[in-house]
Amino acid sequence: MRFRSDPSAIRGSIAPLVTPFTDDGAVDHRSLRALVRFQLESGSHGVSLGGSTGEPSAQSTDERIAAMRTAAEEIGDRVPFLPGTGSHTLEETLLMTAAARDLGADAALVITPYYARPTQEALYKWYATVAGEFPDLPIVAYNVPSRTAVDIAPETVGRLFRDVENFVGVKETTKDFEHFSRVLHICGRELLVWSGIELLCLPLLALGGAGFVSAVANLAPAAVARMYELWEAGDPDSLAAARDLHYRLHPLVDLLFVETNPAPVKWVLHQQGRIASAHVRPPLTSPTETGLARIRTLLAEGGDLTPQIRKVPS
Repeated sequence: MRFRSDPSAIRGSIAPLVTPFTDDGAVDHRSLRALVRFQLESGSHGVSLGGSTGEPSAQSTDERIAAMRTAAEEIGDRVPFLPGTGSHTLEETLLMTAAARDLGADAALVITPYYARPTQEALYKWYATVAGEFPDLPIVAYNVPSRTAVDIAPETVGRLFRDVENFVGVKETTKDFEHFSRVLHICGRELLVWSGIELLCLPLLALGGAGFVSAVANLAPAAVARMYELWEAGDPDSLAAARDLHYRLHPLVDLLFVETNPAPVKWVLHQQGRIASAHVRPPLTSPTETGLARIRTLLAEGGDLTPQIRKVPS
C-alpha cells in the first residue's frame, strides 16, 4: 500500500490477470502466484486482479477476496496493486472494497454496476457513496459499456473528480477515442486515465493518459511494459520503437478476442505451462476447434513477444 498515498505513481502497464482455475473449477492459488511472479519478473508496472479478464462475476465474494489476498502477498508492495472490487450490488461492492483496503491495495477499480442501466445521476451517487466509505483509498472507475450496458459520461467523470477527493481516475474500455479526449479535456491531465482497449493503449499516451490495463500483458508483459517506457523516453528513436511494438502486438491482441476473453488467453497460458489448467467457468466455454485454429495462427505471428516455458507452476 505504499502507493496509496500517491496514486499518481500508479502508471504504465498495469497487468489485469486472469484468475486460474483447476480442472474441476476451483481457484488455483498456486498458478495465480506463478502469474504474479511472471508479471514482476517481466517488468510490469503494476498488477490488477478481478477485472473482466479475471471472471469476477463467476466467483463468490469469498473466492475473490481469497484471490486478492494471494496476489497481495505475492506482490509484496513491490508494484502498485489495483484490484477490481465492483459488483452489481452496492453491498457486495462495499464488502469487496473493504477487503481490498485491508489487504493493502493501492487503489480500488470499481466497475459500473451492470444490468441495471443506471442514469448518470445514479452513477454519480454510486461512486460518491463508494468513495465516501473509504476516504483513504483511491477509487478508480472502470468504464466498460460493452459488458455493463452503461457508459460513464465525461461530464459525470468530471463532476466526480471535482467533488470527490479520493476519486482519482478511470479505466476507459471504450473504442470511442473521442471519449478519452473529452474526459481529459473536462478533468485536466491530473485525472489518471488508463486504456482498457489494447489498440488504444499507445494512442492514449499522446493525450496524457497514465498508462494501460491491457489483457495482452498476460501473454507479453515485457513488451507491453516496454512500449510505455519507450514512449516515456520521448526521443525519436524510442517513439519509433514504441510504435513498432504497438504493431507487433496486433496478432496477440486479435488472439485475445478470437472467442470471449479470457478463454483464448487461458488456453495459451496453459499450453505454455504458466497455469495448470485452461478451465473457464460457465457461462464461458473453452475455445472451439475453429477458434483454436485461429489462435494457433495468431500465436505463430506474434509468439516472439511471449516467452515460452513448459513447467507446471510450483
